[in-house]
Amino acid sequence: MKIYKKSGRELKKQIHDLLLNDDFDKGIEIICRLPEKQAVNPLFSFFYSSNELLKWRAVTAMGAVVSGLADKNMEGARVIMRRLMWNLNDESGGIGWGSPEAMGEIMSRNKKLGSEYHKILISYMNPHGNYLEHGMLQRGLLWGVGRFASERPNFLKDSISLLEPFMNSDDPYLRGLSSWTLSVMGEETKMLIPEKNLSDQSMISFYINGSILNITIQNLLKLESDSI
Repeated sequence: MKIYKKSGRELKKQIHDLLLNDDFDKGIEIICRLPEKQAVNPLFSFFYSSNELLKWRAVTAMGAVVSGLADKNMEGARVIMRRLMWNLNDESGGIGWGSPEAMGEIMSRNKKLGSEYHKILISYMNPHGNYLEHGMLQRGLLWGVGRFASERPNFLKDSISLLEPFMNSDDPYLRGLSSWTLSVMGEETKMLIPEKNLSDQSMISFYINGSILNITIQNLLKLESDSI
């Protein structure tokens, strides 16, 4: 499939189709062959899509693209990380849909970016830091934190207390995702999950490995970390 010398609209359509391809791994592979600057802008736009699968797969693709960029051009990757952070800044004038998820995905794939930016991601959970008050953004944040924790739990070990309020939230997504974060960090942290959450039958939608699952919190906490 030829992917170069296309107009912006044509390129966006092609990336759109690759993200929704049945063979998503192949789609990611093709997207990662693009010059990063060509891929990034369409991926950002898909963060705002009403198609949940498209949005989530764009998050995955952004992680792959930016991690690959960091291996060749760390400063270029930092520019994209700063753009994600700007989207979550009140001064940006918008709502940073997809940005905390993408930060977590990128840092889960690239240890150096994780080392540089994990404190920023964690600060969005901190009432005394850059706390995100919007409930839907909090859901995305906790997914991003959990995704990061599934690969690099040591970066989160000193911030576990920030998850506690979310585990007792009335929002099942916040309860589930914060508890899931502890579950993927290891057996020691899994013991900190409230007992009521371990048997919680509330249903949530959860993105994993290119698919969206409808799953109870109880079953979410039984997923193996190596399946994420």
